[in-house]
Amino acid sequence: MDVGGNGGGLPVNNKQRAMLPNKSRGEFTRNPRKDSEGLSESPDLEFEYSDTDKWAAELSELYSYTEGPEFALNRKCFEEEFRPHVSDKKWIELDAAQHRAHAMRLLDSLEVIAREKRLKVARAILYMAQGTFAECSSEAEVQHWMRYNIFLLLDVGTFSALVELLNMEIDNSAACSSAVRKPAISLADSTDLRVLLNIMYLMVETIQQDDPADKPEWKIIRETFRAELGSPLFNNEPISVMLFGMVTKFCSGHAPHFPMKKVLLLLWKSILFTLGGFEQLQSIKVRKRGELGLPPLPEDSIRVIRSMRAASPPASASDLIEQQQKRARREHKALIKQDNLDAFNEKDPYKADDSREDEDDNDDNDNSIEAETFPLERDEVMPPPIPHPPSERVSFPKGLPWAPKVREKDIENFLESSRSKFIGYTLGSDTDTVVGLPRPIHESIKTLKQHKYISIAEIQVSKEEEFQKTPLSGGEEEVEMCSTELLYQGILPSLPQYMIALLKILLAAAPTSKAKTDSINILADVLPEEMPTTVLQSMKLGVDVNRHKEIIVKAISAILLLLLKHFKLNHIYQFEYMAQHLVFANCIPLILKFFNQNIMSYITAKNSISVLDFPYCVVHELPELTAESLEAGDNNQFCWRNLFSCINLLRILNKLTKWKHSRTMMLVVFKSAPILKRALKVKQAMMQLYVLKLLKVQTKYLGRQWRKSNMKTMSAIYQKVRHRLNDDWAYGNDLDARPWDFQAEECALRANIERFNSRRYDKSHSNPDFLPVDNCLQSVLGQRVDLPEDFQMNYDLWLEREVFSKPISWEELLQ
Repeated sequence: MDVGGNGGGLPVNNKQRAMLPNKSRGEFTRNPRKDSEGLSESPDLEFEYSDTDKWAAELSELYSYTEGPEFALNRKCFEEEFRPHVSDKKWIELDAAQHRAHAMRLLDSLEVIAREKRLKVARAILYMAQGTFAECSSEAEVQHWMRYNIFLLLDVGTFSALVELLNMEIDNSAACSSAVRKPAISLADSTDLRVLLNIMYLMVETIQQDDPADKPEWKIIRETFRAELGSPLFNNEPISVMLFGMVTKFCSGHAPHFPMKKVLLLLWKSILFTLGGFEQLQSIKVRKRGELGLPPLPEDSIRVIRSMRAASPPASASDLIEQQQKRARREHKALIKQDNLDAFNEKDPYKADDSREDEDDNDDNDNSIEAETFPLERDEVMPPPIPHPPSERVSFPKGLPWAPKVREKDIENFLESSRSKFIGYTLGSDTDTVVGLPRPIHESIKTLKQHKYISIAEIQVSKEEEFQKTPLSGGEEEVEMCSTELLYQGILPSLPQYMIALLKILLAAAPTSKAKTDSINILADVLPEEMPTTVLQSMKLGVDVNRHKEIIVKAISAILLLLLKHFKLNHIYQFEYMAQHLVFANCIPLILKFFNQNIMSYITAKNSISVLDFPYCVVHELPELTAESLEAGDNNQFCWRNLFSCINLLRILNKLTKWKHSRTMMLVVFKSAPILKRALKVKQAMMQLYVLKLLKVQTKYLGRQWRKSNMKTMSAIYQKVRHRLNDDWAYGNDLDARPWDFQAEECALRANIERFNSRRYDKSHSNPDFLPVDNCLQSVLGQRVDLPEDFQMNYDLWLEREVFSKPISWEELLQ
């Protein structure tokens, strides 16, 4: 693993790159020009960020290659159940009534006591969910029958039965204790769980795919299923809470046989289906802003990011060494006779241009020897560049991609500093009085107010402050019981444990992690019972293990990002609660450790064998695998899931550190700048945007020398990241270099979060002084009080002892 040095590059040279063919997915756009600063441009990655990959890819990632033989076993179990009832017809030849009757038969058979019989029936149902592939001739046909069969299975009530069986397996103490005692856990230990999770995942993944050609009744079934999945109908908790419980049980070591990849994939797809993806998040945000009376968003962030182009990556160390050698060669050539030099230049018409480009290639090196020269100085000594053909000309955007934003706090700070400077006193949070301030300040305030942005979070914080100040007169808070709110209420009691468990698994799956004896084993559902004996089997298992880890990273990164974004929209303190526990569990250094690798190699990794992917492997004759074909991998020039994971992790890091001074200083302390800068090698606009955002927040703390030697990165930040007016991010000054008091900042935030959770969710510990009191004598005496039988029998004795025999001082009582 390459941690330092050049930070990685494409494993092809320029000649090979020029010969690369275009692919329908994962292609590069070939662009051989050099940019104005002499950096040879690597091609843009044609990657489109989305909630998920294509449906076929998401289906194939459910299965490990070690599970391949089980496809035939599922078919055999189905045939044994199916043939006694329908002897001469295929499944695809039956009518809808016969299909339904057989699905009901299978569902009834699922409720038997015998474990072996139950597993056979579950495998038969799994074969149906897999599209009865033996009767299909193409992948499209398999996917068609998958949709049909899965909607049928859902309609007859299969999902509820599967949830009950899954609960039984989770609580199966015999299987857990057996797995704990085993020295090595393999695929066989999790057979029952894997079959159940496979069916449930295929149902959730297939039903959430919205197809315009779906029947009207299927659309009704989908919406009903979405509501049920997000409601506490299964064991009085949403399905996601049950799956979170599986994750913590696995991480605690009590159930090491749980197939964690399948659990995490099902958890991710359940959250995605019930809460909604990034398009739904945008529409919820627009709706909520409208309800709160806030102005509409200045732009659609999804559309802006998709229209952005990648910037040229900064120069690597190897590029810089090569340029120094070129420079030395040019100095040597200066000693050649002038006529020979002229002849040389005639042969190489781009020599003048190249010499200029090579001159300024050291702008992104931490230890650069010479600083970047200014353009004017450079033009005085360099000949004018030869113009490129129009096809290779750089096309700059007409304007900056983002509208600038200003917070209310920024306007207050600006007015406070202006008043203290020109008048000599301040007016606190008054942003309207401009008496005594000069005209330019008036113009500045007008411009700031034009771009003022009030977020939903600011409104929620101010409302919460009001509820805390006036608990009696503030009235009852109306809480919308949406899927996000129900999920938060479900995971609230154990949220810290869930976050720690997810990060533990992420650490174990990260490519930079070293194998340790105390780390958890996440390979229980990929390792076969018998370890490989040939080189080919070992290579196949190696690919399978790497792919398995990549899919786990993909699922966890997507789960964390979705939860953070939905909680932030639902209530800012729900988001802050989750974010704070991620920070306490060392999420920031963990993500930085993940990126401290050759990130280009990770994104271009080829840990997949396309001929073994479902559904290809069940409808085609499999070619003979060779060591060469395994080593070559697929034809895609980058791995979708790995680039998706990297972008998600960068977005999580942005969410955790935004507007948090102490967490931003953690980025500085953990020396994240060189790690993040190496990630700019990846020429994908969205990934670069989130890297540049993380660099922007810490720029002022990295020192003048860093800024001076990283002018290309500074320019990219200016061009691509949203501007905050009055934010002098590019310059360090005394005002912002305040002391780093991590503990005080986090404690203040924690106190606010605890007050919010206590007020809204902890009804048992509410302050008795704030509870309503009934002061009406008639209603108090009119209440029926049920007295116990023994009291009623001894009522005369109680009266004598407690009332008649005790002297009453009426004067004291009246006073």
